[in-house]
Amino acid sequence: MAIRLPDGATIQIATGYGTAKPVSSITNGAPGVLTSAAHAIANGSFFELKTAWQKISERIWKAANIAANTIEIAGSDTTDTNRFPAGSSGGSLREITAWTQIPQILSVETQGGDQQFWTGSFLEDDFDRQLPTTTSAQSITIGIGDDPSLPGYQALKVAGEKREIRALRVNLPDGSAILYNGYVSFNETPTLTKGQVMQVTATFSLQGRPVRY
Repeated sequence: MAIRLPDGATIQIATGYGTAKPVSSITNGAPGVLTSAAHAIANGSFFELKTAWQKISERIWKAANIAANTIEIAGSDTTDTNRFPAGSSGGSLREITAWTQIPQILSVETQGGDQQFWTGSFLEDDFDRQLPTTTSAQSITIGIGDDPSLPGYQALKVAGEKREIRALRVNLPDGSAILYNGYVSFNETPTLTKGQVMQVTATFSLQGRPVRY
């Protein structure tokens, strides 16, 4: 059993990406190993993966055990051939080449991610049945002390204006990390509450589940 406090954590947004490179296949395994010719990605680098295997697609992964044309997708598990059918794993990857810290964070809140259910009954039933379906869309809202001169502020502004998907990296004090991937929205209008710090708000609308290392 272990509990932790987030105090001292830092948050970064991806501000540089390499050219998208084709992924020809991914193996069934724990972890899965992808094939991408002459990918030139280094061990420990983070990358965005897009593949027909939706369980691992549009998420941020760490590269491990690199070879000339292969990358181990650290932390992935693609052993279930029902969810990860052979022959349909092709796609693309983009290496993240630069991160910019978002400083002066006042709050971080998550919304959504709740399990949804089908509820119903058969004609002969005298009780309802419930089956889990999907989880609701998830987003992260970050309150930031207003300062347009900061690089993190400008990075959020650019990403919000372009409506681009960007990676978000939370570095926890114990050295672990949480990686998110989503569309960025940025509200530049600061709050104006007497006696309170002026703040602006960034929202990340997630396109896949987070990955933890």
